[in-house]
Amino acid sequence: MIEFIDARWADILFRSYQHSSLVIQSLLLATVIAVALAVLVTSCRRLTPVANAVSAVGLTIPSFALLGLLLPIVGIGTVPSVIVVSFYAALPVLRNAVVGLQGVEASLIESARGQGMSGAAVLWRVRLPLAWPVIMTGIRVSAQMAMGVAAIAAYALGPGLGTYIFTGLTQVGGANALNYALVGTLGIIILALILDALLVLLSRFTTSKGIRA
Repeated sequence: MIEFIDARWADILFRSYQHSSLVIQSLLLATVIAVALAVLVTSCRRLTPVANAVSAVGLTIPSFALLGLLLPIVGIGTVPSVIVVSFYAALPVLRNAVVGLQGVEASLIESARGQGMSGAAVLWRVRLPLAWPVIMTGIRVSAQMAMGVAAIAAYALGPGLGTYIFTGLTQVGGANALNYALVGTLGIIILALILDALLVLLSRFTTSKGIRA
């Protein structure tokens, strides 16, 4: 294993960078879309069951199946990888954002409006800050999920460490099959732990001191 890593350390680092970049960029895109949808959903209560149903049903769709459906439409490479990772990353964020925004007390919103705040000001200065810890929990869940889905994206020749896992599986019985699979798997686990630690720090620094647990 040591010799395997030593001979390929540059490629492993590059693929680790690719994997992290794919996950982080997709997570950012997913968060923006999910929070925007959550704001829309909480503004129209009748849409809440629809959002919950979409989140629940979406998570039951196998990532391989969704990737297979996208390949004839967008081809192979980075594009289907970003779409699939963003789709799955958005679901937990959407659910948590809806719960967080709905959990803001109506009295606080009314008080803000009574002080002359506009709807946008209430959203940015009251509702989102109070819902942020719950949203961040969803983002952390999404980040871990996205790490695994990004590995599946290697099936469509997407970037990242998933290529090592698939190489190991296709070379079962070969000299380095196990090494490829282990390096890919352990690398993704390490990246997931590092990203989660960074998100914990981000949550701490972006959450108002008055509502920190």
